[in-house]
Amino acid sequence: MQRARSAEDKARRAEDLLRAAEAVALELGGVRHITLAAVTKQAGLHQTGLRRYHASREQLLLELAERGWGQWRDAVRGETAERTGLTPVQTAAVVSRTLTSLPVFCDLLTHAVLHLEGDVDIERARRYKASATAARDDIAAALDRASVLTVEQIISLLAVAGFVAAGLWQVSNPTPTLARLYEEEPRWGQAGADIGPRLDAVLTTFATGLAAAATG
Repeated sequence: MQRARSAEDKARRAEDLLRAAEAVALELGGVRHITLAAVTKQAGLHQTGLRRYHASREQLLLELAERGWGQWRDAVRGETAERTGLTPVQTAAVVSRTLTSLPVFCDLLTHAVLHLEGDVDIERARRYKASATAARDDIAAALDRASVLTVEQIISLLAVAGFVAAGLWQVSNPTPTLARLYEEEPRWGQAGADIGPRLDAVLTTFATGLAAAATG
């Protein structure tokens, strides 16, 4: 591919690289399998070209996580645009459905906390934190307009949703070693299980509990 020259070309190339990284993660079973070589091959770009956009694998993955926050925000806004008076159960369903529609983002929520945020320079970490927090606040504001829950309750619900979705994704998509172990010992594994119903059940219970505690 030719080198991007204009600002528009560079923005398009940057998005192409993120799409390529996402495609690799979906094809191979998680972001743990993403390498710069695999991404550049998927994007049809030489590896030296990728480094003009991302100095390291960690920076690329953190950019993908930042993009995921924006996608989640946009999904929630789309689901709530014309809705009002959502019950706690309905609010939990919106959060669960929009989050599980972004499997690579669910996976990245684990990696961002474990190492990605700490493996980049402080200014890149600051930018990620600012962007993620702004997206979280936008999601909370959209749900606040549409739901009977308070914004404080919604922020608590979003925090639980992120942690639970991240954990469930990892359990449902084990490493090759664990996948083989679970084949030998099925009672230990939940490989391939759909995280949607389980996340929905957890969030429904949590949201209804928040509402009940507020009125009790």
